[in-house]
Amino acid sequence: MNFQLYSLANIYIMKLSQTLLEEFKQESVVTRKLLALVPMDKLDYKPHEKSMPLGRLSTHVAEIYGWWKECLIHDELDFAKGDFTPKVFHTNEELLNYFDDLLAKSIKILSEVSEEEFDKPWTMRQGEMIFFTMPKSQVVRTWCMNHLFHHRAQLGVYMRLLDIPIPGSYGPSADDQG
Repeated sequence: MNFQLYSLANIYIMKLSQTLLEEFKQESVVTRKLLALVPMDKLDYKPHEKSMPLGRLSTHVAEIYGWWKECLIHDELDFAKGDFTPKVFHTNEELLNYFDDLLAKSIKILSEVSEEEFDKPWTMRQGEMIFFTMPKSQVVRTWCMNHLFHHRAQLGVYMRLLDIPIPGSYGPSADDQG
């Protein structure tokens, strides 16, 4: 059998959970490299008055890895029922331990979730105000993956502005090339 045809056929046969899991693992390597470089002496840095501080942004990038639980185990997120307090980290080791813990939990969830779960509706709300309802397959793509990419890119810009060499994401970065 032609290898290209076989590989293409496997892509269409692969379960959504497997496809997402492979992408999730690949992206986690990139995220971890970036989080390891967060300058803990500059956590209050903001490139603009409307920007999140670097410390909050780096924690947010890590905490997005915990959202898979919210999206695949539960059928809604109601901000009115929560008492979310952002975590604050003072060392890269603390930040990376938090990230690694959420990563491991999400890998387990993605490894065990049924394919039927992705078809179920998921709702984000604040009490009676519904922000959106859509299939979990869309929620994990937009809210867990694309949202991560957006904030990880922001983190890279912050670090570039602080003159911190940026590791490559999908190949070498300008810093990797010297």
